[in-house]
Amino acid sequence: MTSNNTFTMIKPDAMADGHMGKILAHIQAAGFRFKALKMTRLSQAQAEAFYAVHAARPFYGELVAFMSSGPVLAAVLEKDQAVADFRTLIGATNPEQAAEGTIRKLYARSIGENAVHGSDSDENAAIEAAFFFSGLEQA
Repeated sequence: MTSNNTFTMIKPDAMADGHMGKILAHIQAAGFRFKALKMTRLSQAQAEAFYAVHAARPFYGELVAFMSSGPVLAAVLEKDQAVADFRTLIGATNPEQAAEGTIRKLYARSIGENAVHGSDSDENAAIEAAFFFSGLEQA
């Protein structure tokens, strides 16, 4: 069963580069509704927990350090086919391979500092949203 919710996070690179407002505008223009929105900063332990699925990968330590290096903006988004539509909106992980007009093509610095996180499945969207937001915050 497909959910109408997904999770995103504007990453420290895009926040530091002043792209938060432009990225939020892209998301809204694409028809997403914001159900929850929170600016925070991940501790190293929180970043390790959020990205635990990648713990065995060689880039894990670098990812954790990057994600705890500055503020992030976490959001729960709502739209029909939210996960698939959002993945299309953000573009490929590597901004050099991302389609023109996608968020990563426009705002990412590199494959490692790629501006935004987007859930890759309905199941992960629910898990990731719950990591940042209580049920009351997602109403």
